[in-house]
Amino acid sequence: MIAAVNKVLVIGGGFSGMTAAIQLARQGVEVDLVEIDPLWCPLGAGITLSGPTLRALDTVGILERVAGEGYLSTNFDVFSPAGELIVQLALRPPVSDKPIPCGGGILRPVLARIFADKTREVGTNVRLGITFDSIIEREDGIEVSFTDGTSGRYDLVIAADGVHSRMRKDFFPEAPSPKPIHQSVWRAVLKRPPEIVRPSHWLGRTKVGVNPISETHMYMFLMENREFSEWIDPASWPGEMARLLGEFPAPILQMLVPQLYEPGANIDYRPLANLLVPLPWHKGRIVMIGDTVHATTPHLASGAGIGIESAIVLAEELFADSDLQAALARFEARRWERCQLVVENSARLCEIEKSAGDKEEHAQIMRESTATLAEPI
Repeated sequence: MIAAVNKVLVIGGGFSGMTAAIQLARQGVEVDLVEIDPLWCPLGAGITLSGPTLRALDTVGILERVAGEGYLSTNFDVFSPAGELIVQLALRPPVSDKPIPCGGGILRPVLARIFADKTREVGTNVRLGITFDSIIEREDGIEVSFTDGTSGRYDLVIAADGVHSRMRKDFFPEAPSPKPIHQSVWRAVLKRPPEIVRPSHWLGRTKVGVNPISETHMYMFLMENREFSEWIDPASWPGEMARLLGEFPAPILQMLVPQLYEPGANIDYRPLANLLVPLPWHKGRIVMIGDTVHATTPHLASGAGIGIESAIVLAEELFADSDLQAALARFEARRWERCQLVVENSARLCEIEKSAGDKEEHAQIMRESTATLAEPI
């Protein structure tokens, strides 16, 4: 079978874009990846890795490094605001032909570095500090000029430039914009107490969680209901996060408060939004993947995971058929229901949490979503 593409441009050097570049380059496709950030350095604290995400990282060939530089675990604990254990939930491993851990965590910049190393290792031509200037599609290819004055001709352009994608705005103007959900998340990197050995949540009017990301550190997240996504002075972030933690008298959480004022906490605050672009995700020789079409809130810890999966599936379909349009249509058909589930179920979990709604419905959505995502992609 002849692949549908020989030369591909990936616009965006996040997890989805790097995965697409890796999977295509490993199969002999010539891949250019352009990333507008000259430092190629993502912001953020930790990232939770579900079992299905770890399965995808294994497919990409980086699970061993992630295990060595992050932290893998099983199950997770749920506590009351005061610290009483409510339940320890057993997480099932993903369906796979090899043993894959149930979950874990890692610093987001560390995971990005591991991905970047693999992207270069497989032969991707990475170009930093530039992006596209113009894109013109021809019958037999697509011509791209770049902001550094160079140009190239490709069989396919993969738009992986994120939730605020310029590619989506320019070439899919009918697509919806990200929708604020009136909930924000605070994140911090903290030293890990020895008793924190797995992800843990404390459920009150809002939610606090911690997840180990190495042998010495963990990251904390705290959800806050905010009707408006107003700007908050970063100088006040430690005090704001400490104030919000005051609603959770659990001794271990209160013990962590002083660390919020240390420079290494790297506190990150951001209002949340989601996005689900209806099909099709491609026009001619341009296809969108990852947060560009399915950006989600963190309630199922699957946003990065489904983006990585989408890139894997895209590469598979491009090698399953020499007909480009047929390959892109099959890619979309394989990804729609899974991505829709993550975006819509995460949004529903958010609504239940904001309204102090039915905890059994919340638990049921979590159980059903986790079981579905464990199935093969």
